[in-house]
Amino acid sequence: MAADELLATEAVTRGRPLVRFYGWSEPTLSLGGFQRLADARAAPGVGGLALVRRPSGGGAILHGSDLTYAVAVPRGHPWGASAQLLYDTFHAALVSLLRERGIPAAQHPGRESAAADQERLLCFDRRAHGDVVIAAETAADGHKILGSAQRRLRGAVLQHGSLLLRSPGPGLAAHHAGLDRLAAAAGPWEPPDLAAGWLRRGAGARPRPSDSGRALFSKPAATAWPPPPHGSQTQPGWAAAELRRYQPKRGSGTIR
Repeated sequence: MAADELLATEAVTRGRPLVRFYGWSEPTLSLGGFQRLADARAAPGVGGLALVRRPSGGGAILHGSDLTYAVAVPRGHPWGASAQLLYDTFHAALVSLLRERGIPAAQHPGRESAAADQERLLCFDRRAHGDVVIAAETAADGHKILGSAQRRLRGAVLQHGSLLLRSPGPGLAAHHAGLDRLAAAAGPWEPPDLAAGWLRRGAGARPRPSDSGRALFSKPAATAWPPPPHGSQTQPGWAAAELRRYQPKRGSGTIR
């Protein structure tokens, strides 16, 4: 994840947002910047897993069955003006993509017991304001499929996120449902195609205040805010050349 910190430096140099998607060569637990290593070591199902620490905050994520992204935005860019604006821009773009495939995705309003939620080790056990969830009768809070966390650096904002493509294997720390179980009929979920569609919708987004705190689950047809028109890329930010050059990255660094 050191490459993501370099991404932030490059975003400042170029004066525009930059994004990177990648996967993992082995199951790996990434800890938020403020989580204790001892807590992770003591958690069931973590023993023997490779561990990394993200520069961003948030809860721990079990990688290996997800699509991981990092987006770096200069502090002077409109998306860097507030933490929630960048969350909502990226998360609402995914909601738009999923809803086009008939998936009842929405941004979660956040739990009232936010402080207690922070005690949970795993990101996907938490529900933060703006998390992307899929509504289901079996989960009152919805199934969380995308969570993100930030770090506000001197010249840039760095945001990490994890989209659950597949459910983790048995015996691991996490047991959350991925798109393979929640929306199998809408697949296949190939990372290059998914990333390209996601970026196209993010490119058309306009910075605006969030209304993801509304009661989304009572109205499954609602979205957190109106998505951009299909195929719109009028907002400068993600360069077309960057999209053409997209290649999925794989790898993981470890700490022992």
